[in-house]
Amino acid sequence: MNELQDILFIGLPTLALVAAGVGVAVRSRRRAAPSDTTPGAQTSTPQAPATAEPPASAAPEAPAPAAGRMVRLRERLARSGSPLGARLLAVLSRDHLTEADWEEIEETLLVADVGAGPSAELVDALRERVRVLGVREPGAVRELLREQLLALVDPTMDRSLATEPVMLTGEGQTGVQPAVLLVVGVNGTGKTTTIGKLARLLVAEGRSVLLGAADTFRAAAADQLATWGGRVGVPVVRSDKDGADPASVAFEALAAGREHGVDVVVVDTAGRLQNKAGLMDELGKIGRVLSRQAPISEVLLVLDATTGQNGLTQARVFAEVAGVTGIVLTKLDGTAKGGIVVAVQRELGVPVKLVGLGEGPDDLAEFDPEAFVDGILG
Repeated sequence: MNELQDILFIGLPTLALVAAGVGVAVRSRRRAAPSDTTPGAQTSTPQAPATAEPPASAAPEAPAPAAGRMVRLRERLARSGSPLGARLLAVLSRDHLTEADWEEIEETLLVADVGAGPSAELVDALRERVRVLGVREPGAVRELLREQLLALVDPTMDRSLATEPVMLTGEGQTGVQPAVLLVVGVNGTGKTTTIGKLARLLVAEGRSVLLGAADTFRAAAADQLATWGGRVGVPVVRSDKDGADPASVAFEALAAGREHGVDVVVVDTAGRLQNKAGLMDELGKIGRVLSRQAPISEVLLVLDATTGQNGLTQARVFAEVAGVTGIVLTKLDGTAKGGIVVAVQRELGVPVKLVGLGEGPDDLAEFDPEAFVDGILG
């Protein structure tokens, strides 16, 4: 009994000292952040908590192939009987188109969030073609409408994602750097979920990915990213405390991506539009910190396709703040608001590059204008 007491008396304090020493060693390895950021981010592959997150030793999931995802969107839009396409085809197939019919067509386009300018353009173009060609047969009407809608969506825009690693040869940083994708958008649009789905899409395309959880003002955001990343073996850089400096996390994520030689670093950001000045300062700082290390390859704005004019207002703010290069539209499947594709492209002058097709983990696809228009027309 005395021997056991001696072991406990000596051994337990020793173990406590060893544990404390390990904790100090881990923290001391953290790289120095740039002068205008606050250290406090740590790099970790998501570990398995006591919830449904898979253990670190579990084999990563294999995401669905990227090819063919837009086909699913076309099929879902067709099955839903898209009100936009059905109404336009019904009116255009009438024997004699009156002024009231053309007003109905324009109203249908406006309700679908196409926007006043593009709606007027489409009506004028259809008027001219119908007058010249005398189109009435359903197949010819459909083809005419398809042609004009496709022109509005604009298939000539470059919708490719810049995910190739970048070779730097100038002063300062040299060598191969990861492509940096900065993702912005207001809370509630599905931004963080979209980043998780984007990671799966990139993995399906054979890219190595690292995620940066720089939305440090929403406590669940980092955990959400860790769960998404853990499913496909993607590491996540996150802060070790709530409310940490987002630019510091972004800096750590890029440094970790460079260290591990990944192809793409995707950085989440906060989306608190109620404080526009604060949002501008925060995103501007993140951009400056990242740009000192490597060029930002993409700034992707996530918008909810069902929000209409509110979505356009959000788009204007983020375009002003962050220099958006592409749009990601969520909740696009089966909606009557598909015209937002046209409206937001016209508003910002940048293309829709990705679309959310539904609630599944692989329901994110690169946007295909032809598949989208065909889905609308059924």
